[in-house]
Amino acid sequence: MTESRYRRPSLLDALLPIVVLVVLLASAVYLYGDSASSGPNQIALLICAGLASLIAFKNGLTWREIETAMIKGISVALGAVLILLSVGALIGTWRLAGIVPSLIYFGLELMNPALFYAAACLICAIIALSIGSSWTVAATVGVALIGVASGLGLSLPVAAGAVVSGAYFGDKISPLSETTNLAPAVAGSELFEHIRLMLWTTVPSIVIALLIFLVMGLNTDVAGDTVDRITPLLQGLESQFDISLLHLIPLLVLLVLALKRMPALPAIFLGALLGGIWALMFQPQAIAVQAGEPAPGWVASLKVVWQTFYQGITVETGDATLNNLLSGGGMASMLNTVWLIICAMTFGAVMEHAGFLARLIEGLLGAVKGAAGLIAATLATCFGSNILTADQYISIIMPGRMFREAYAKQGLAPVNLSRALEDGGTITSPLIPWNTCGAYMQSVLLVPVTDYLFYAFFNLINPVLALVYAWLGVKVLRLAPPQEVYKTGSL
Repeated sequence: MTESRYRRPSLLDALLPIVVLVVLLASAVYLYGDSASSGPNQIALLICAGLASLIAFKNGLTWREIETAMIKGISVALGAVLILLSVGALIGTWRLAGIVPSLIYFGLELMNPALFYAAACLICAIIALSIGSSWTVAATVGVALIGVASGLGLSLPVAAGAVVSGAYFGDKISPLSETTNLAPAVAGSELFEHIRLMLWTTVPSIVIALLIFLVMGLNTDVAGDTVDRITPLLQGLESQFDISLLHLIPLLVLLVLALKRMPALPAIFLGALLGGIWALMFQPQAIAVQAGEPAPGWVASLKVVWQTFYQGITVETGDATLNNLLSGGGMASMLNTVWLIICAMTFGAVMEHAGFLARLIEGLLGAVKGAAGLIAATLATCFGSNILTADQYISIIMPGRMFREAYAKQGLAPVNLSRALEDGGTITSPLIPWNTCGAYMQSVLLVPVTDYLFYAFFNLINPVLALVYAWLGVKVLRLAPPQEVYKTGSL
């Protein structure tokens, strides 16, 4: 922007689009319920992007500058969009290939309903820790666990909360995670020092979450006819697909690719391709059903697999529960989420480029007193950035840049900032429906964010615990005095 003609936004300028957005989003939820993210939220975001643009015009920005900022903001999310489309393809081909049905089948056979919520959280935590990707875990193991929960007659919102809790715990403390590397890079701290300090907030949070899930599971009123309900589902799965441990190989391949640090996009798309090959090799019956022919040839079979990449599959068994478990997937299933992300990033780009976010943070810093207040302000800013910019990476980078100098002035070690960036940014991102992470989790798990929000206990507890630590002064590390640094030989 041209500084000479651009007027500094007032606090009212910065607040007005946010207040209107909150009113519109609340109205959308009131009027449309769970379907608010299927259009109403997008319109609300675009209206507020327009309002922010009008205020920016008033302050001296041109339409070309605003439009360029919008395009740049959308481009930030294009990587996530491509991953979303690849995940849609993976879910479709893995259902057709019998991979997801096999995971559901073995889960229904082995999982104890009373222990399901805690077990689901723990399984996702371990896998996410080993591969460093909450998105990959949700799209693979998470999808299967939701299917198992449905088959067992358990609460899907609670199951989704368990998946999200475990996935984000493992992602947050894994040295393989992008955000775990990004936060210390922005704050100026060291990776493993950052992870060690995060353990003080993440481990108690996940332990509390696991205990809550365990108590909820033990107190869940599981119907006495659970076996009678599961048996038809198992039979239905066997009637539609070839069920075998052999079909878990593509999942293992994808996990190995993630461990080898292959980027998410090629790894997930390769997983989708492997699913298509697996379907051609092992699921002729399922392909025949999709083709509408008793014995389709190679051309017809290839056409079905090709179609599955973008359209997913539709299964009709006569059992509504089983149909919901097995149908879906495909790139087309992600288009509504892509629409939501584009609208959210458009609004966030205008707010950032017009200086509204910086103005809000500046006002926040003016009211900050002491280390506890600074950490609390960081947590609030990261959460607010997740709401306004709809992107967890921006919620780490922007507050990190803005607060770095303030931490140094307070004599706080940079690792305090990097931990706060994750406690307030990474952890809260899946709790916001229009955030890229929240939109992704909803599209993959097929449970609205507003439904699982209050059951993602780890994601709710962790920021609160971080705030309590800040006010009590627990593990708030200070910069070493210059003479001490000199004596230790660090300089």
